[in-house]
Amino acid sequence: MEILNTIFTFISNNILTKAELFVGLIVLVGYILLGKKWYETLAGFIKAVVGYMILTVGSNGLITTFRPILSGLNQKFNLNAVVIDPYFGLNAVNAALENIGLSAAWTMTSLLLAFIWNIILLIFRKYTKLRTLLLTGHIMVQQATTVTWIVFLFIPQLRNIWGAVAVGILVGTYQAVFSNLTVEPTDRLTDGEGGFAIGHQQMFAIWLADKLAPKLGKKEDSIENLKLPGFLQMFSDNVVSTSVLMFVFFGIIMVVLGEDFMRGIDDTFTATTAFPFYIFSKALSFTVYLNVLQAGVRMFVAELTESFKGISDKLLPGAIPAVDCAVSYGFAPANAVTVGFFCGAIGQFLAIAGLLVFHSPVMIIAGFVPLFFDNASIAVYANHRGGVKAAVILSFCSGIIQVLGGALCAALLQLVAFGGWHGNFDFSTIFLAVSYVVKYLKVPGVIICVIAMLIIPQIQYRRSDKEKYFTVGQEEE
Repeated sequence: MEILNTIFTFISNNILTKAELFVGLIVLVGYILLGKKWYETLAGFIKAVVGYMILTVGSNGLITTFRPILSGLNQKFNLNAVVIDPYFGLNAVNAALENIGLSAAWTMTSLLLAFIWNIILLIFRKYTKLRTLLLTGHIMVQQATTVTWIVFLFIPQLRNIWGAVAVGILVGTYQAVFSNLTVEPTDRLTDGEGGFAIGHQQMFAIWLADKLAPKLGKKEDSIENLKLPGFLQMFSDNVVSTSVLMFVFFGIIMVVLGEDFMRGIDDTFTATTAFPFYIFSKALSFTVYLNVLQAGVRMFVAELTESFKGISDKLLPGAIPAVDCAVSYGFAPANAVTVGFFCGAIGQFLAIAGLLVFHSPVMIIAGFVPLFFDNASIAVYANHRGGVKAAVILSFCSGIIQVLGGALCAALLQLVAFGGWHGNFDFSTIFLAVSYVVKYLKVPGVIICVIAMLIIPQIQYRRSDKEKYFTVGQEEE
């Protein structure tokens, strides 16, 4: 058992949790199976790894630059609130596990078992009707860690290897089933050219947005078709609109926090820099990191979708890679991302105000990752199916759901004292329900949740065009 744990730990630490190497390895194997020349295979591997690293630079830049500004509200006004952000949630869960005398190493075992279970579900796709393999390493870590706490909290007798198995099956089923729901929406978004699905934290939200958007607006009224009058035409340019909007949005927050406070939390705010210029620079860095992220996406997705045909043909017939939600941004009007972020933020802040007004026992602070990645993704898919109206309404509603669902989850899972909760849309909805089921039904509850999720692709298959079901999302030759 100790040898197996050592192997699990090595694979988890060096491959599964290193998203760029994980994706690069998938590309490498895919090109080998396609019979590519060795130098073409090596070139594809390098471009995939570098592309993902560029994406990570953009993503981490957004997170590390703007998360402290939002969490600073908590610190400045002594709100003693929960930050809804998967990284804050990760720290909170790890602290909670340590508080009950358990090591976070259990989560790495659960992570590997979840990935293996995802593969098994694909091998038996004839029966499971599942088509997607989730490859987003850092997301896998966050989900395995959060669900480990849910199971270990409510079922103390499973605080062992059997608990890790239960978590692995629960998480692996969620990843396979809900990434599978994004296949058709992503195929529509990319006009059949993407060759990927989404494997992130808002897969249910993407499916929901794809279904609801046509009922809320018209596809023809897409953000890219908006005709702005006069000087407002400059906002048709994504760089300009994003920069101006972020200057106003984060500028207001930074002014509220104050110059002295910002100097205390940001080492890059030098003594020689005036506060207005600091705010302006920070706002523009949002645009910079967003464009860096999109550049990385274009590079690694091109290699992944081409190489994955080798895996799909030889190892896991018909499998579709489920990757970071940011890959979808390259297939949408650039301003859709900004609209999603802004409208989601309004929804979150309105919901937080509601918590204050009604004296909620749990206060919430907006976390950047759900605020940006969830709502931007929802807007991208909603805009494609229902235009700007759908993008605005659905990302706004998502912001409200993230806050209210996050407050319920933080209280239910006893994480208020540790200051963080996962926060993303699916964890404020799907896993809120899972938490209640597991709390009251224990082990049978875990089994019921897995079975309930496995029924979803059966319904999906029956309502689909069965002749095309297993070919949708496959990149054309």
